[in-house]
Amino acid sequence: MTIGELASRTGVATSALRYWEELGLLPAPARVSGQRRYPPSAVELVGVVLLLRGVGFTLREVRAFIGSRSPASDGWRELYERKLAELDQRIAQAQVARTAIAHGLACPHKDILECANFVSGVTALLAGCSVEEAHSQIHSR
Repeated sequence: MTIGELASRTGVATSALRYWEELGLLPAPARVSGQRRYPPSAVELVGVVLLLRGVGFTLREVRAFIGSRSPASDGWRELYERKLAELDQRIAQAQVARTAIAHGLACPHKDILECANFVSGVTALLAGCSVEEAHSQIHSR
């Protein structure tokens, strides 16, 4: 199939497909009269890239995943374990951020800069604390 047909079947722009080919995410296709001709299996490979991108993998990580797919290798499991740990960390940070924002919305001050808790949080951040640590310090008093 041509690159246009692959783009149409997968919903991925031809420019992105060319870029993914350049990065090694897609194998270089055969050429007929200078035009790329992809095998039917290219549709599934594009789907793999889309799925991995959709769950947070970078293109570099997708390339490593594709390169690790061999019957003798469990390399993809290591990639998944690292990504899961990264996502757990991002979720924890998002939960702290959500709690801090919810507390800010519940603050009785008309101007958040007049709130002692908010000012204490800013001071803690400037002293080198993480958002999590600053939030803990404010609410452990």
